[in-house]
Amino acid sequence: MRTVILHYHLFKNAGTSLDQILKQNFGDRWVTREFGGNHDNSAAVADWIRATPEAVAFSTHTAVGPLPEIAGVRVVTVMLLRDPLERIRSAYRFERTQEADTWGANLAKEFAFSGYVRARLTHPADRQCRNFQAWRLATLAPGDGPLVERAKAGAGKIDVLGRVADFDGALTALAAALGDAAPDFTWESLRANRSSREGAVEPHMAEPPALTERLRVANADDLALLAWLEEGS
Repeated sequence: MRTVILHYHLFKNAGTSLDQILKQNFGDRWVTREFGGNHDNSAAVADWIRATPEAVAFSTHTAVGPLPEIAGVRVVTVMLLRDPLERIRSAYRFERTQEADTWGANLAKEFAFSGYVRARLTHPADRQCRNFQAWRLATLAPGDGPLVERAKAGAGKIDVLGRVADFDGALTALAAALGDAAPDFTWESLRANRSSREGAVEPHMAEPPALTERLRVANADDLALLAWLEEGS
């Protein structure tokens, strides 16, 4: 049976570092692709894997919906999670310097962190600052239940659900999941695509307590999800 890796690359969750390790191990057998819209695109992801028989590792920021099922293919799924407030701060820093003409990048350049967050939270369909990780996991388990419960169900479907704070532990789990399909899988600790300013005190990053509390409320499901995962680890 063919074994492939499907990396659900969540924005600002050390996914670029993981992709570098996959490229180091598999070379041009690592491939990436994006899919439009925030709707179920599992069939398109499955078609991509079927249509690229030479590839071993697949990475995408935009796969949404249940895990793809492909006859004759074992899909080893991996996703990294992060403290949601840290992820949002990191996303802002990245978009503030990103050379891209996107709404988020333009917003980050125009506003300080507080204005960026408030603007993004005014758009109900924008998930960047609102339970982004729980929402992505919940798409793996469609239904009408509470978001956090569907996210927990989705978490149970991912083969390697790691944490950015324990990056090496996630890679160890991935190597174990691959087993004999990739016996030479190896890595060295690295963090790619990390802002050199991350962690520095910057005036535009001022975060009044009221904003921090608003972010905690807006990301209550993400926080509950991570606490639940840590309790079970």
